[in-house]
Amino acid sequence: MTGDLSEAATAAQAGDEDAFRFLYRSLQPGLLRYLTALVGGDAEDVASETWLQISRDLPTFTGGEFRAWTVTIARNRAMDHLRRQRRRPSLPVPVQALSGLAGDADTAERAGESIGTESALALIATLPPREAEAVLLRAVIGLDAETAGRVLGRRPGAVRTAAHRGLRRLASLLERTDPVSLSDRAGEAAPPHPRTGRGRQAPNAPTAEPADG
Repeated sequence: MTGDLSEAATAAQAGDEDAFRFLYRSLQPGLLRYLTALVGGDAEDVASETWLQISRDLPTFTGGEFRAWTVTIARNRAMDHLRRQRRRPSLPVPVQALSGLAGDADTAERAGESIGTESALALIATLPPREAEAVLLRAVIGLDAETAGRVLGRRPGAVRTAAHRGLRRLASLLERTDPVSLSDRAGEAAPPHPRTGRGRQAPNAPTAEPADG
């Protein structure tokens, strides 16, 4: 798939409209889900801004991972949007998106079998921001740790660790929480902390953090 995207990007740079449509059809679903996680209901608008910039800057693309290039543009547009709106993002990520993350497939599969989308919202919203976005980039967008690290401005090992910890937290929450009652409690108290076991107030969904300086 990466090779197909690179070839399509090269063709699109040469003016091939069909190639550009292929890029859009291939990347838009994942980008939209990722942007929805960052900016909520404004994802469509931010995605439109993203594709406008992609079409404008396409001649400057010099090769490499085209998916990562587009995600970087999308993330920058989302950060600009959040700075303008001065609000916290939501994380409406279907738990099924976790099922393809290498290294933690069993955990993700249990999650997919145990809870639905609304419940996944409640759980993912409890993750620390860095862990949440690492899980999103690796599971929803499908980037490897090295590429996700370039997008976030972090070391690959840090991204890999954040994604792993995020899934570990989700697994722990699943083990301690009745899946049937999760949806009913999404707006009430959050599940017990995986280490202390004490309840806590449900936090707002985590904000996406800018890249490390």
